[in-house]
Amino acid sequence: MAVNIDNLAQLLNATLDVKQHRKAENALKEEAKKPKYSLALLSIVSTDAQPPNTRLAAALAFKNFIRNSYVDEEGNYKLPLEEVTTIKQELVGLMISSPSTIQTQLGEAISLIADSDFWERWETLTQDLVSRLSPTDYKITNGVLEVAHSIYVRWRPLFQSNDLNREVLHVVGTFGEPFIQMLSVADQQIEANKDNSTALKGWLDTMSLLIKILYDLSCQDIPPVIETHLKSITLILHKYLSYTNPLFDGEEDEATPLETLKSDICDALQLLANKYDDDFGIYVQEFTNNVWNVLSSVGPQKRFDILASKALQFLTAVASVRRHAEIFNNEQVLATIVEKVILPNVALRESDIEMFEDEPIEFIRRDLEGSDTDSRRRAATDFLRKLLENFEMTVTQVVFKYINHYLTLGKTDWKAKDTAVYLFLAIAAKGAVTAAHGVKTVNSYVNVVDFFKEHIASDLVADASAEPISKVDAIKYLYNFRSQLNKAQWDGAIQPLIQNLASSNYVVYTYAAIAVERVLFMTDDQGQHILGRADIQPYAKDLLEHLFALVEKDSSPAKLQENEFLMRCIMRVLIVIKEGVLDCGIESILNHLIKITNVIKENPSNPRFYYYHFEAIGALVRFCSNSSQVDLLPHLWAPFSYILNEDVSEFVPYVFQIFAFLLELNPTSPIPGDFKVLIDGILAPGPWETRGNVPPLARFVSAIIPKAAAEIVAEKKLELILSIFQRLLSGKKTEQNAFDILEAVVGSFDAAVLDPYFGTIITLVFSKLQSSPTDSYKSRVARFFHLVSARTESGLGVDFFIKHAEAIQAKVFTPFYLTVILPTTGQFARPVDRKLGVISYTKILCESTAFSQLYVQKGWGFTCNHLLDLLKNPPKVAAGFGDEIVHEADVDDIGFGIGFTPLNTCKRGHRDDFADVVEVDKWVAEYMKAANVRHNGRILTIATERLTPEAKQFLAPYLQ
Repeated sequence: MAVNIDNLAQLLNATLDVKQHRKAENALKEEAKKPKYSLALLSIVSTDAQPPNTRLAAALAFKNFIRNSYVDEEGNYKLPLEEVTTIKQELVGLMISSPSTIQTQLGEAISLIADSDFWERWETLTQDLVSRLSPTDYKITNGVLEVAHSIYVRWRPLFQSNDLNREVLHVVGTFGEPFIQMLSVADQQIEANKDNSTALKGWLDTMSLLIKILYDLSCQDIPPVIETHLKSITLILHKYLSYTNPLFDGEEDEATPLETLKSDICDALQLLANKYDDDFGIYVQEFTNNVWNVLSSVGPQKRFDILASKALQFLTAVASVRRHAEIFNNEQVLATIVEKVILPNVALRESDIEMFEDEPIEFIRRDLEGSDTDSRRRAATDFLRKLLENFEMTVTQVVFKYINHYLTLGKTDWKAKDTAVYLFLAIAAKGAVTAAHGVKTVNSYVNVVDFFKEHIASDLVADASAEPISKVDAIKYLYNFRSQLNKAQWDGAIQPLIQNLASSNYVVYTYAAIAVERVLFMTDDQGQHILGRADIQPYAKDLLEHLFALVEKDSSPAKLQENEFLMRCIMRVLIVIKEGVLDCGIESILNHLIKITNVIKENPSNPRFYYYHFEAIGALVRFCSNSSQVDLLPHLWAPFSYILNEDVSEFVPYVFQIFAFLLELNPTSPIPGDFKVLIDGILAPGPWETRGNVPPLARFVSAIIPKAAAEIVAEKKLELILSIFQRLLSGKKTEQNAFDILEAVVGSFDAAVLDPYFGTIITLVFSKLQSSPTDSYKSRVARFFHLVSARTESGLGVDFFIKHAEAIQAKVFTPFYLTVILPTTGQFARPVDRKLGVISYTKILCESTAFSQLYVQKGWGFTCNHLLDLLKNPPKVAAGFGDEIVHEADVDDIGFGIGFTPLNTCKRGHRDDFADVVEVDKWVAEYMKAANVRHNGRILTIATERLTPEAKQFLAPYLQ
């Protein structure tokens, strides 16, 4: 059935409505299954009669469709070739002619297509772009250059490879000369239109895009066409760094195209200075003077912020090359730099104070998380630190004169003190300030603890009337230098820090939460918390109640989840106090978390907040699920089942992780009644179509199979489970999840149940072994084999495996065993896997008819030798769920909102199907002796005939 354009437009409009968006998005998923859905979206994008919001929603839906449905994991098209061809024919022209907001979305879609197709499956694209360049129409040209930049910018973070080099050469060969010509065209047009505001802005945008593409083309290696024209390119760069035009005077807040162009030039200069000193070194001195003049001429207005920071980043790049850095190596020069460049750019401006008061969460994110990479303060600090790296003593002496000056002024002027503290922070820290530990290495010419006592501590303990920014500076000081304080110093500092959570100022209490959380996160060299449960337990109850009150202050979904720092602190307190939460009013804490879930499930908008929120719930599950004080499932069932029923897609992966963990923590208890209603839903194809659902769903299915084994057989659901296994095994990214399910199946059902399906299972596993399997795949195959081989008490065992393998292809078992199982088992790293290998090998030697008859000549001896190798260092499997310390992932490493984010509080323990076997070598001895008696001495006889004297000697204690 074809897509109805009018209906599709209505659905796209509904996605923009908070009340309807969930249903509309689910309906769009159904539309996306219809033929030519992508072309219907492009049709809406291209129709001027459609409202702008509808066209934008269609462009966004098209981009997301391309991301998920254009190619599979192997790079094969998921769409008909005819549709792919039409998309490529239409997309570039459509983007060029679209408004800028739509251009952005279509540009990202082109970049996604280029990821899989450019250049060999879309080799006409570069020539197509070149043919569309216009020397007279900047609108068309800018559209073309936007497309080009959206593709070439992908090269910037990549490592060099032959394929990448070929792609860049292909582009430069076609695009290089036209690019050089367009630089000249844009230069002439800017001159010709210097009095025409609209055209001037358009051609300055053209020049900006050309400079961005100069960066793209040069990011891997400097192309010959740019090397040849480098002198003329530098003349253009010089010209526009110095270019002024009265048409742009008077702007205050927004950067004009002129500032944007100068910023892009500084970016390109930074690349050339960092990467191509041999070619570009002769121009560095001149550009340094030029950029210095730019910095000296820009005012404090916000429009110059990015330009100032980019200019400072170029100077930082110059200071990074030792021979160029020498131009700064003079006390007088350094004093001028501090006075003319550093101080104006680190001092608090009115715009900073306005943001502090009006947009506090944005102020915090920019300041703390490094999202202020283009801020003047950050760039000035980076430049100062680079100078410090080269000339530590001189820079420290020069800067300290200014610190002391501003500290004196700071006795009556808090802004001056803020500057002093900021300068101290900038020069005291050496190297990167890490998220885990703050400043790890300190400038040897300063004393951070003394400076704190003399100048900072009074602000930390000052009453509520103190200036909020001074409080923030004090808290941030502790936050940055947290690794420099010892345990005793932290015992004294933690309470004043916690007291700042009571501040009425949003930024102050948020910074306090950030600092408390990071201190609680810190561990010593043994991995133990610096401040552990005993240190925080006395404050924990009041601290948690206060944090929840701050989170819940505004109950609208958007505001409640705005401040992820508060939720992160709640999570950390729960992780550190572990079972101590039972003494903090567990019911109240649980009710707060459920209340928050019920609010944010209506409109999830802050991925970091809800990640920490579910980690906090995971901490309660981890530490309290076996307590008689609280039964977690009845509390969690209502909000979680709503999330699953309404398909709140952002939360579904978290819910299944927590549900799976609840099942795993109580392996011997029966399946909770509520969970039975989920089985049919999770065995349907729908939930598995969302990639982020696959790992937690596979884990949940694996956890529920052992508990619901009888129902699964009685209700004939095993085939559905095995069809999910088959589907997951076919994808590279999901094959590990497939084996999780397969191991649960093999560990839960006996031979009579598995017999009808086992041949198909082995066929699927073997067929994937034929096509250059990864080591991790072979490892899972070997583990699966050993699990089958070890479960002799269920009618399985190696003979069961051999029977089904040989039924598929005669004599296939021998090469499989020799080339996959034996070598892969020897490489097992995890004790639980090596233990399984030991049990499997032992049972093969003791119980297998095939190995005592068919493979007795060589196979028995090989197996025994591999068993003895494993027993040289008998594997010891730790009980429980791994580390006591929960290290949640660094948020900046997590692809929030993309796919699957694991909860570390719910980290799965190792799968140990033989938990009752504790001392492995002792078990082997007992098992072998009993089996030898049971088989009338057969094992000892074979060992005597088939083993070397050394092997016999090693085996003797296990048999005698």
